[in-house]
Parts: sequence; structure tokens; C-alpha cells
Amino acid sequence: MSTQHDTGPRSPGSGNGAFRTKSVEQSIRDTEEPQHSLRKTLSAWDLTVFGVGVIIGTGIFVLTGKVAKETAGPATALAFVAAGVVCALAALCYAEFASTVPVAGSAYTFSYASLGELPAWIIGWDLVLEFALGTAVVAVGWSGYVRSLLDNAGWHLPAALEGPDAPGGTFDLLAFLLVLLLTAVLVIGVKLSARLTAVVVAIKVAVVLIVIVAGLFFVKAANYKPFVPPAQKQEGGSGLDAPLVQLIFGYEPTNFGVMGIFTAASVVFFAFIGFDVVATAAEETKNPQRDMPRGIMGSLLICTVLYVAVSLVVTGMQHYTDLSTSAPLADAFKAVGAPFFAGTISFGAAVGLTTVCMILLLGQTRVFFAMSRDGLLPRFFSVTHPKFGTPYRPTILLGVVIAVVAGFTSLNELATLVNIGTLFAFVVVALGVIILRRTRPDLHRSFRTPLVPLLPIVSIAASVWLMLNLPAETWLRFGIWMVIGVVVYYLYGRRNSRLGQLMAGKAVPPAPKLPD
Repeated sequence: MSTQHDTGPRSPGSGNGAFRTKSVEQSIRDTEEPQHSLRKTLSAWDLTVFGVGVIIGTGIFVLTGKVAKETAGPATALAFVAAGVVCALAALCYAEFASTVPVAGSAYTFSYASLGELPAWIIGWDLVLEFALGTAVVAVGWSGYVRSLLDNAGWHLPAALEGPDAPGGTFDLLAFLLVLLLTAVLVIGVKLSARLTAVVVAIKVAVVLIVIVAGLFFVKAANYKPFVPPAQKQEGGSGLDAPLVQLIFGYEPTNFGVMGIFTAASVVFFAFIGFDVVATAAEETKNPQRDMPRGIMGSLLICTVLYVAVSLVVTGMQHYTDLSTSAPLADAFKAVGAPFFAGTISFGAAVGLTTVCMILLLGQTRVFFAMSRDGLLPRFFSVTHPKFGTPYRPTILLGVVIAVVAGFTSLNELATLVNIGTLFAFVVVALGVIILRRTRPDLHRSFRTPLVPLLPIVSIAASVWLMLNLPAETWLRFGIWMVIGVVVYYLYGRRNSRLGQLMAGKAVPPAPKLPD
């Protein structure tokens, strides 16, 4: 065990009841138990590739043009910069925690060390739902792109197997098979996952760069005028469809103009979701104190540059008022007489979504594994594979469940739950940094978030603002899921908590034995 973690208290935790906190030292000790430890195989390069792999999906090809047409015009590039800054604030907080507490679980583990057991359970419960829905939604999106490519090649699936969103469809076979395949890859090992991701990310980034370079030849300066179009009042929703900020304060966001850039930022922010998944792999990183901050910040910087470049290209190729909203970049190439690149974009999107799906699934299984190791979920799921060193039990369980959900369910309306869940995690992590700085100033921090508490407070304010811009219906669904989580905690988690048993001096249940 690293000496930096031996200097702290030997007590497993402090506090009482639902708000007892787990010491960082106890979290580190738990990772060294036989049968419950994950294999350390990842480098800073692997983490950066994971980050780029999960952040860049179809959004780079679709969202850039859609937001330019509807919300910000050519100034969409500035909206991506603003959203990237908000993410960077959260990323700095994640980097401090992930390097100080290099344990699987991301925001769940960080909350356990700073806010207490019940808040940690709530954020873990939130992340399990967020990553599950994210994986299923992305798998369904991947299926759509692959079906489109198959149709172009003259191959057609039976209508019944094209998914609930297709006319006459009942089961999405391609989404189902993708999740099962990725589950098998994750069971075999995270290093194999990293190698596969590296290959796919290389293809994906190559496609993006080809699109950027090819598009530059069709850019016209006249299309950038006006760079910041005149402001227009946004048509707001009504009832539960309206943003919460509109229902509470009567504030109505505007399209275009300077404020339109920030309205657009709240939309394109969701194109950055995923860098927080990198933090779930902290325990499997060879040198987390050095490599975690590099992986998180590096992947975020690369993606921000690519997003800004694509948004400048798409608005330079076609005037923002002429862009399509369904496939703006592909249609922009068709409009300038280069349809070949439209097919290249579809290929890049289909390949790219494979890694998004896999890394979201990886993130979910690590959070589930960490909660199980702490006894808040059945300990049966916290045993690692004797050969591969992976949490194979929760990986198989969650993989099969998500595959079935992706096959049978139309998930478009639930996708916004992913957004609110991520922002909630950002708030909790930033708050945790402030609290742990006060309660454990003695901890060695190889990476320190600058300007604490100011920077985390700004991060919290930015995340809360974006949450308030989500529909009231999303808040209602999120609240229902949180209430269910609190009930489950009091019925099972609190009684079976290993931390509670350790602090009470009771014998901790032995780890389940591996099959012969």
C-alpha cells in the first residue's frame, strides 16, 4: 500500500447513522482485500482514450449544426467553449478526488468520504440509473446507424427486429446483441477494453479530422455573417414540458444574441457528458495520483477543440439558416456536391457509438461493484474473476438487463434523466472537495483543485443553472427514482453496511467463496 495513505487514522470512519463517513484510508484498505481487488492495468493514455471514446458520439455530427440553426448561429463555437469551461470546473474537482481516493465508484466513493453514507448511496443509485439509461439509449442509436448502413448496402432486417421506434418493430436485435458483445469484452478484461477502445477511437477521431479538413475547402466567409445573430424570444414549453427555471422564476431563455450563446451552452453541455466515467476506473489505474488528472483533463481538452472545429466548419459550409436539423453536417456536404463524406460520417458515428456504449457500461459496473463491496448492495456482486480480475458478476447481470431494456424499450423520453443525473453528480463532487479540504486537511493530495472554495462553488452554481433549464417532467422522474433509492437504503443498505458493522465492532460477513 502506498505510504501516503498509511499516515491517516486507522478508524474505518466517523459520524453516526445515515451520515457516517468512510475514511479514505479504509476505502484504500478495501481495495486490497483478496477476491475484491481490481487489476491495475491502465495508463494515462488509456484513460485519455476512454474519455475521448465516451465523450464523442453522434453529437459532434448532429448537435453542432442543430444548435447553430436553432439557437446560436455561427457563435455555436463560443457555446462549446462556454460548456467546456463548465465541464473543466467539474473536471478539476473530479481530478482531485480521483487522485486522492483512487477507488472504483467515482462520485459515489467521493461522497462516502465527504458527505456520508446516505448521500453516497443516493449518488450511487443515481449513477447506476444514469449509466444504464445512457448505455441503452446509445445502443439504440448505434442500431439505427448500422441499419442505415445495411440498407445502403441492400441488406434489410425483418421489420419486427428493427426496434420499437421503427414501424412494425417490436424488438431491437442489433442493440441487444451489441450490449451482450460489449459485456463479454468487459468480463474478459479492462485492458482488452482499452485496446479495443484505442482502435475505435483512432477510427472515430480520424473520421472527425477528415470531415474538418475536407469541410475547410468549402467554407465561405460570408456564411459567418452575422457571427452573433440578433436575439429572438424562445418559444417556451408549458406545464411539465417547460424548463423548471421558467416555472419558478418566469425567466424565458432567448435564442441567438449574446444570451443565446449561453442558452446554446446549456444544450451542447450534454455533448461533453462522459468524462466523469473516467474517474470510475481510478482503482484500475497503475499510477492514479499522476495519471487520473491527465486522463480527465486531457480527454476534455481534445474533445473541446474537436467540437469547436466541427461547429466552425459546419456553419462556414452552409449559412446557419439553411442547415438541416436531422443530419446537418452530412447534408451540408451534400449541398456543396460532396455526398461521399455523408457516408463517411454515418460510418464514423456507427463505429464511435460502440465505445460510448462500452465505457458507459464499464462505469456502471464499477459503481455497482463499489456499492456491493461496501455492503450497500449484496456482497455477492463484489467478487472479482479469479483469472481476469474483473467484477464479472455485476457486469453479466447489468449487461443482460440493459440488453433486454435496449431491445424492448423506446428510450427517447428517458434520455434527459441521464443529463440531470450527471449534473447532480457534478454538484456532489464539487461540494465534497470543499468539505474534505476542511475535515481532512492532512490528506496528501497529488493534484489540488485551484482556488478552493471559489472554483467548486462556481462549478456548483453552473451545474445547478443547467439543471434548472431541464424540463419539470425530468425533475419529477428524477425525484421519484431518488425516493425509491432512499427506501431501498433503509430497507437493505443501512442494515448491511460494512462500515456500520466495522464501526459497531461487529463481525463483517465473510466474502463469498469463489466456485472451484
